[in-house]
Amino acid sequence: MKKQKTIYSIIPNPEDLLSLEPEELAGVILEYLNSLDEKGANIQLNRYNFSVSGVVDEYPREYRDDINKALMEAWVWLEREGYLAPRPGQGGDWCFITRRGKRIRDKTGLEKYRKANLLPRQLLHPVIAEKIWAMFIRGEYDTAVFQSFKEIEVVVRDACGYSPTELGVSLMRKAFHPESGPLTDTNQPMSEREALQHLFAGCIGSYKNPHSHRNVTITDPVEAVEIIMIASHLLRIVDLRVTNSDAATVGT
Repeated sequence: MKKQKTIYSIIPNPEDLLSLEPEELAGVILEYLNSLDEKGANIQLNRYNFSVSGVVDEYPREYRDDINKALMEAWVWLEREGYLAPRPGQGGDWCFITRRGKRIRDKTGLEKYRKANLLPRQLLHPVIAEKIWAMFIRGEYDTAVFQSFKEIEVVVRDACGYSPTELGVSLMRKAFHPESGPLTDTNQPMSEREALQHLFAGCIGSYKNPHSHRNVTITDPVEAVEIIMIASHLLRIVDLRVTNSDAATVGT
């Protein structure tokens, strides 16, 4: 039999609860609602019922009003984000837990989902998405960044037919050498060829090499997203250069 929880059993300290942002507290509400049996869920899945049914009664009296307001903020967030939806055929505040809400059953699952949404997987280069998505979801941001730029190194080396000993900044400078690099575009002005060489060498030197030699900690998911998107863009440039090179070979 499914054990039913209370908001209090999930976060017993009222100060801790009130310190949470609505999107964080929303996960607590989801965990509570998903723990209810069918009868309890049918009663509680109503915004008004939820606010007056005593869900805050276990907390000290002086905190209850503020906690109720915080819970309502989180409830509205759940509705806006599609975790709760109006119940078909019924008016008022009746709702149901959506398919998304059923999949993300607690605050841990919601936090993972929110972090995942920061990184637009559909915009990532497929190779990078496959390699780093799980790492990013687990919060391994530094590893995800390192792996993204490692993939650039591997793809550039393979595209140029270089040996495994070609690494890092020197590999990028050789591959994108403005006059002799296999991945340079001689149809572009010299200044642009040089700029692209500097871009690849600089990014590998900044984001891949430090992780190879020492512990580099990235704790901010937004910072990790920004860096990973740079890697994705660079890898698409390599793809385009390889495609153009293959087309030119066929043309000759």
